Amino acid sequence: MIYEICTATDEGLERDNNEDAVAFDPLTGLCMLADGMGGYNAGEIASGMATAFIKSEMSHWLSMAGKNANSTQVRRAMEICVQNANHSIFNAANSTPQYSGMGTTLVVGVFQARRVVLGHIGDSRCYRFRAGALVQITKDHSLLQAQMDAGLITPEQALTAANKNLVTRALGVQATVFLDVAEHRVDAGDIYLMCSDGLSDMVRDHVIADIMLGHATLEQKSTELISTANVNGGRDNISVVLVRAVEPTAKRTLLSRILGK
Repeated sequence: MIYEICTATDEGLERDNNEDAVAFDPLTGLCMLADGMGGYNAGEIASGMATAFIKSEMSHWLSMAGKNANSTQVRRAMEICVQNANHSIFNAANSTPQYSGMGTTLVVGVFQARRVVLGHIGDSRCYRFRAGALVQITKDHSLLQAQMDAGLITPEQALTAANKNLVTRALGVQATVFLDVAEHRVDAGDIYLMCSDGLSDMVRDHVIADIMLGHATLEQKSTELISTANVNGGRDNISVVLVRAVEPTAKRTLLSRILGK
């Protein structure tokens, strides 16, 4: 499987700085997105530290391990890298007064062969668009999600609820953090969307699905996603990572020969 990757980020219409960070390594199939929080510019420090640290460590491990690493090994390496990043951010927040209380959400994925090993912390999300259907494949670590899980509010009520952005888990806030990790099968034609809540709060899922349809390039889709979030208010920073799975041309050609096409 070949993976096409595109990233984009925007301050939005109401923020003076961008506390989101995105990073990827096309050689290893590593992609990540972080949405920072904290006073002054501490949020962007936390998200920048997370993405830079994890990219450096995880890319190095993936390069050394090669494509023969199984999903259990990838998962364990991801957990170790995230814990190391958590310690770095936590220590910086506790040793530097202006960074006190900083933290960040995280979505990180390793796309290899026909699978993605996906980890996340907080309310930044990953969606999968397959055969015309958009599905959220991460579950928010947020007060709002906890209220829905407890049956206190409905998904419809959640759309207009107050305190939508209170997360129950974040990187760098405590000495240790738990990373939710799952493995998903990848099919040719799949598009995976990682995004900060600046997109998911501003653009309904069915509108995101409509943008994913059609033959636009990933760059055009990312531009339209960010533009739509800004048209709808742009109240926060908006970041996206788009990953499309493409069947290698040589394999398609061989299959065509076998089928006589």
